[in-house]
Amino acid sequence: MPFITYSTHPFKDQKPGTSGLRKRVEVFRQGHYLHNFVQAVFDTQTELIGGTLVLGGDGRFFNREAIQIILKMAAANGLARVLVGQNGLLSTPAASCVIRKYAAAGGLILSASHNPGGPDGDFGIKFNMANGGPANEQLTDAIFARTLEIADFRSTEGDDIPLDTVGSYQLGDMSVEVIDPVSDYAELMAGIFDFEAIRGLLAGGFRIRFDAMHAITGPYAQRILEQQLGAPAGTVINAEPKEDFGGHHPDPNLVHAAELVAMTKGPEGADFAAASDGDGDRNMILGHDFFVTPSDSLAVLAANARLIPAHAAGIPGVARSMPTSQAVDHVARDLGIECFETPTGWKFFGNLLDAGRIAFCGEESFGTGSDHVREKDGLWAVLAWLNVIARRGQSVADIVTGHWQRYGRNYYSRHDYEGINSKAAGELMKTLRDRLPQLQGGSLDGRDVAYADDFSYTDPIDGSVSERQGIRIGFADGSRIVFRLSGTGTVGATLRVYLESFQPDPAQQQLDPQVALASLIETANRLAEIESRTGRAAPDVIT
Repeated sequence: MPFITYSTHPFKDQKPGTSGLRKRVEVFRQGHYLHNFVQAVFDTQTELIGGTLVLGGDGRFFNREAIQIILKMAAANGLARVLVGQNGLLSTPAASCVIRKYAAAGGLILSASHNPGGPDGDFGIKFNMANGGPANEQLTDAIFARTLEIADFRSTEGDDIPLDTVGSYQLGDMSVEVIDPVSDYAELMAGIFDFEAIRGLLAGGFRIRFDAMHAITGPYAQRILEQQLGAPAGTVINAEPKEDFGGHHPDPNLVHAAELVAMTKGPEGADFAAASDGDGDRNMILGHDFFVTPSDSLAVLAANARLIPAHAAGIPGVARSMPTSQAVDHVARDLGIECFETPTGWKFFGNLLDAGRIAFCGEESFGTGSDHVREKDGLWAVLAWLNVIARRGQSVADIVTGHWQRYGRNYYSRHDYEGINSKAAGELMKTLRDRLPQLQGGSLDGRDVAYADDFSYTDPIDGSVSERQGIRIGFADGSRIVFRLSGTGTVGATLRVYLESFQPDPAQQQLDPQVALASLIETANRLAEIESRTGRAAPDVIT
């Protein structure tokens, strides 16, 4: 089938962030915006030519239309085969699974993760490498550079592929296989966890709820939790993926998943509840009237890794993003394994996972995962918790409080100031950065400053350096304040303030985190002059 070369012009704003390129839907639908970015991927990732591409997304608005555009461009650019999820659906961890299982040259994942969807919402696209993980900075820099000089793109005029039906199709010389988006992933999970123990837990009356938030994990959770593990029908709520996520915000936190949180309250409340986000890579874990912070979740799972069949021999190491609490560090020291502190962004875990240096990793932004894929994985975290609960025979609260008693509690919270003026946010960060030399070795509100820096990371595998990854102020008593500007929003800037304080005394481990961190919160607000610089007297979201 012949292809057509179309003229285009560069857009100057196509630099991928920590999780790909995210913009409003209206931006992606203008001119050849999507076409340009996809062509830049094909032009720079030459291993795709004659190879296999995995393609799918979270089902948000524009997902199906974008997939047809990409398929026709893939055929025109000489790709040999595309594996695309039925109805255009693939969760982000499932896409990583499929890339790895079928030795694909890479994948294009269409998602803006936890950002709102719909015609007035957000859309996103990112390239994943042959290891199943997000493109590293070298690749994203090359893609961005190509978008700045692009003058044309190639596409065919073939018919649309019937995405609703599993089967094999032909688009010119390229084969298109519409695959069941769940089966490969479900098979992988069954090989990792003790499904028999989890079935026994659920058969014994252990009450669980899973909120798919009208996003991608609905079909996955129904297949695995209800059909394979025997949870009652209806365990998975908001299970149908919708283009606008049912009008809700598909972000699994205490604010946006309030319906689920309410299900854990009272004498009839669920024993365990969890939620995942738009593309299935995030998770929130709840016990009966008990919230597990993502940082504690990573630490608890690492401490109990041997209870999971795939890790019965132990794990070689762990990694966390820099803003994530240091709870897992205590576990690593106890186990005598390596612990790495990386910048935010799952791509920074990829080299460590590929080298076999770590098996578990996580971010405070509700992301947890292991070496089974190269993405964070919400449903994996849920199954890992159920596996641990089934093997230990304890409640979520008892497991976590017991963990604190052994390792100490890292009181932790994140304060998000969303949609603030980008210029004001930049000036706030610059002022803090300029003050770092003065803070080093001094004191703040009675706390001795042990270090004050702008975090820089040197990858221990390939030696690459990532600078300006967040401002850290660490105190001699083990507490920390971290300031970062998030790269996941599409409007304005999001200032994230991370607060952490270590409490080794079991008698002092049952406080509300906001109470335990009150003085640190006051120090952070005063130091950064948040209210005067942003006009915000309080954060929009506290987790």
